[in-house]
Amino acid sequence: MTVEIGQKAPDFELMSSNGETIKLSDYKGKAVVLYFYPKDMTPGCTAEACDFRDTHEDFSGLDCVILGISTDSVEKHGKFIEKYNLPFLLLADEEHQVADMYGVWKLKKNFGKEYMGMERTTFVIDKEGNIAKEWRKVKVKQHVEEVLEYVREFLS
Repeated sequence: MTVEIGQKAPDFELMSSNGETIKLSDYKGKAVVLYFYPKDMTPGCTAEACDFRDTHEDFSGLDCVILGISTDSVEKHGKFIEKYNLPFLLLADEEHQVADMYGVWKLKKNFGKEYMGMERTTFVIDKEGNIAKEWRKVKVKQHVEEVLEYVREFLS
């Protein structure tokens, strides 16, 4: 399955890093940056999370929530948040059900090996719960600034 710009963002329910079950629909009326990333504590994922951390107040000022999703456990998310002082929730999609819903669980290749994994992807969901923008196969450098600029221009 995959999602398209303009369509209703598929609702989901996942355990979050604060120990609570979170539903996407809980955020109706707010813009949401929903970013999927491969793995806690890895260089690219840490850089991306820290970029979102460093711009968190800017997003909050635009009435926009940041949610990160990976297949890591709630416990691992907790350690990641603590180590890097992340001010937003990370959601545990251990069975990659939400990643499948959003079309980001993909066949990947690394050093000639093929495996299934999370494709780094970001979605902006508007205040009505529709997919407003997507970035697939994200390159971390400058990405968060691009997302923030989009939210500033089109959703504020």
